[in-house]
Amino acid sequence: MKNNIRVERAIKNITQADLAGRVGVSRQTINTIESNKYVPSTVLALKIARVFGKPLEYIFMLEDGD
Repeated sequence: MKNNIRVERAIKNITQADLAGRVGVSRQTINTIESNKYVPSTVLALKIARVFGKPLEYIFMLEDGD
């Protein structure tokens, strides 16, 4: 699964730490999600999408092998 978190953070001008604080996780968790090393829980994915005001499917996309 890939994501647009880095792009959306840039648009909103927020840091990984800012996003982490808003959704209740560590900055390292946001970093691993952005790097596609960790797939977030459904609840966390929904919280991230809510911060950006975008549909979940816009922030997180399935890849062909998923």
